[in-house]
Amino acid sequence: MIYFLLSIAALIVGYIVYGAFVEKIFGVEDKQTPANRINDGVDFVPMGWKRATLIQFLNIAGTGPIFGAIAGSQWGYWSYLWIVFGCIFAGAVHDYFSGMISLRNDGASISEIVGKYLGKTPLYIMRVFSIVLLLLVGVVFITSPAQIIQNLIQEGNQTIYIVVLAIIIIYYILATVMPIDAIIGKIYPLFGACLLFMAVGITIMLFVNGEIFALPSFSLANVHPSGKMIFPFLFTTIACGAISGFHATQSPMIARCVQSEREGRRVFYGAMILEGIVALIWATATMAHFGSPQGIADAGSAPVIVNTISRDLLGAAGGILAVLGVVACPITSGDTAFRSARLTIADAIKLDQKPIANRFYLALPLFAIGVVLCFVDFNIIWQYFAWSNQTLATIALWAISSYLVKHGKQYLITFIPAIFMTLMVTAYIVIAPEGLKLPYNFGLIAGVIVAVLVAVLFQTKIVAKNKPALTK
Repeated sequence: MIYFLLSIAALIVGYIVYGAFVEKIFGVEDKQTPANRINDGVDFVPMGWKRATLIQFLNIAGTGPIFGAIAGSQWGYWSYLWIVFGCIFAGAVHDYFSGMISLRNDGASISEIVGKYLGKTPLYIMRVFSIVLLLLVGVVFITSPAQIIQNLIQEGNQTIYIVVLAIIIIYYILATVMPIDAIIGKIYPLFGACLLFMAVGITIMLFVNGEIFALPSFSLANVHPSGKMIFPFLFTTIACGAISGFHATQSPMIARCVQSEREGRRVFYGAMILEGIVALIWATATMAHFGSPQGIADAGSAPVIVNTISRDLLGAAGGILAVLGVVACPITSGDTAFRSARLTIADAIKLDQKPIANRFYLALPLFAIGVVLCFVDFNIIWQYFAWSNQTLATIALWAISSYLVKHGKQYLITFIPAIFMTLMVTAYIVIAPEGLKLPYNFGLIAGVIVAVLVAVLFQTKIVAKNKPALTK
């Protein structure tokens, strides 16, 4: 119990202390934001910080801090360390700067930001990479809520699955093309209430029934039942609860709605801290409820575990509401994944998105591809999504570091996480079954070499050329 409470406290203190430090480095100004200056009534719509924070939180949450935390809990307390330190020093920083740099660049998408601060070649790569990632996210967040609802109604019934899938896709199309405050801005408070009920309810019941006191003793041994190495696999398994490249595609969307730069820490840094808390709750509930890593592995898939924990802790009625909260998470990320893909393409080809015909012109081909991908094996999509997601976060961190250097600001706060993430994603793709399948030591060596080379290249190409800015 004490480790859970300390971890929650650490995230809150991290927001107050390190969040303020990050904000100071960025240097907020009292200037007009794109939401007020452009305000097209579609994508650039002024919102209060509470509403913007709620939408940002639900955008980035998805099933990541739930499904990822459930899978990551098989590594025991290593999941706590990665969620807490990853969230405070990497994920929340990544999300904050992704949003605030976009805000300073008229709400530009992450691919355009990468191009501006890293060059044309990274721009073209990032445009393709981010659109592919957003399609994968959209598909994952179509199929996963459909599976949860199917399991809730009648497990294995394919007809129910297809019907639910169709309903979700129709909703996604509307949410992608309609003004952001027409559907997303109105329905998200309801989804937020379900998610809040789930998180608070499960936490309370862990204490009421005493499961929280039966958590395993603290240990940093590798307790994964299949012996899967902590590094790099834990760091791709738990992404949305620690750091996730998908968030870099979402923050610019909300940057188009923020009314003041001083609200940025609450909206971007704060939403990521909230997500870390959700991840901690699910990691804790899974460890406490199933007793051991092997017990977690034997319990079934993540949707089954969500259903089991919710029903056992909250009863039938409460369990349904809790599961609906979990369903809301992926839906509120899937719809904005497709919306972000539309905006990314629109930014790239300079297509005005105020006319609704232009929005359908970009959205419909995206959904045609998405529907096809819905019938590809979920596990295959998730494997490549996990690595792609963390690779996008790595690229975003390098672009943010370049922004800080070019503006004469302290860049180590993103430079160090960028090096770590470069090492991790390189090692992963060398070792992983969906990658090169090389021996573990090969992956570590390759990761170190690539990380060092990229760091040296950054120092010579970016830092050395901007010394006057850094020495102001």
